[in-house]
Amino acid sequence: MKTSVTIAGVEFQNPIMEASGTFGSGMEYSEFVDLNKLGAVVTKGVANVPWPGNPTPRICEVSSGMLNAIGLQNPGVEVFCERDLKFLEQFKKAKVVVNVCGHSAEEYIEVVERLANEPRVDMLEINISCPNVKEGGIAFGQDPKAVEAITRQVKAHAKQPIVMKLSPNVTDIKVMAKAAEAGGADAISLINTLTGMKIDVERQNFVLANKTGGMSGPAVHPIAVRMVYECANAVSVPIIGMGGITTWQDAIEMMLAGATAVSVGTANFFNPTATLDILSGIEDYMVRKNIEDINSIVGIVK
Repeated sequence: MKTSVTIAGVEFQNPIMEASGTFGSGMEYSEFVDLNKLGAVVTKGVANVPWPGNPTPRICEVSSGMLNAIGLQNPGVEVFCERDLKFLEQFKKAKVVVNVCGHSAEEYIEVVERLANEPRVDMLEINISCPNVKEGGIAFGQDPKAVEAITRQVKAHAKQPIVMKLSPNVTDIKVMAKAAEAGGADAISLINTLTGMKIDVERQNFVLANKTGGMSGPAVHPIAVRMVYECANAVSVPIIGMGGITTWQDAIEMMLAGATAVSVGTANFFNPTATLDILSGIEDYMVRKNIEDINSIVGIVK
C-alpha cells in the first residue's frame, strides 16, 4: 500500500499530521506518540517575538467540543529555533511544518526570513486568523484582498513552500481560497476555529476572559468537510483538511471531500494517541477496500 502524499513537492510518508496549537511543537507529545510515524509535526504558532497570550481563563469545554482563547502564546522564533527545532532533528521521518503568526506583514516576514535557512523546516503554515493591527484589527483571513496581499508578500520571502491557513469566519470560503491561490500559495489548510462564546448562567458572566474563543472539536466537523469540499472544487492547489477529526472515518471523509492530507486537533487533548489511532484505521480501511494508493481517493466524491 502507498500511504505517502506529496504537497508542493514535499513528500509526507502518510497524510496524518496534527493541528497547530494542539500538540505543542512535538516535544510535549513525544512520550505518547512516536513522532517518526507521523506524516508531519505541525508546530504551535511562532511569532517574531514572545507573545504572552490572553488573560485566563482562556479555555472551556462545550457540547461536543471546546472553546479556546489562548491568544497564540509562544516564546518567539529564536527560542523556537534553539529549543524546538533542535529537538525535532532526531525525528527524520516526519516532516516539520512551522505555523507562523503575526500582527502585520512585517512580523510574518521577519519569522519567514528567520526560518528560511533552517534545514529542519520543510513547510510553513501561515496563520491568517491573526488580527491585522494596521487595518483596525480585522483578521487577515477575513478580507480577500488582504489574503492575496499577505500571501504574495510571504511567498516573496519564503524559501520553503507556504500553506495558507484559512479562517472559516467568512461569508464564502471559496473566495478566500481563490485569493490565497492568486497570491501564490503552494497549498491551503482549513478550517481554523469558528468564533464562539459561552456564558456562565450562575455567575452571569463570560466563561472566557476574552469573551469569545475559537470553537473546535467534533461539533465543527461537518462544517469543515463542507468547506474543504467547496475549496477543493474551486482551486487547484492541494488542501490540508482539519476540523473535528476524531476518528479514521472523519479523516477518510475529509480526503474523499478533497483533502490530500489531514490534521488532527482537539482529539489530541482527550486521546493523546489519536493521530496514530487514525493512521492505523486508515491503513485497515485501505486493506479492506483494496486501495493500493491513498491518493486515489482524494476528492472522488463529487
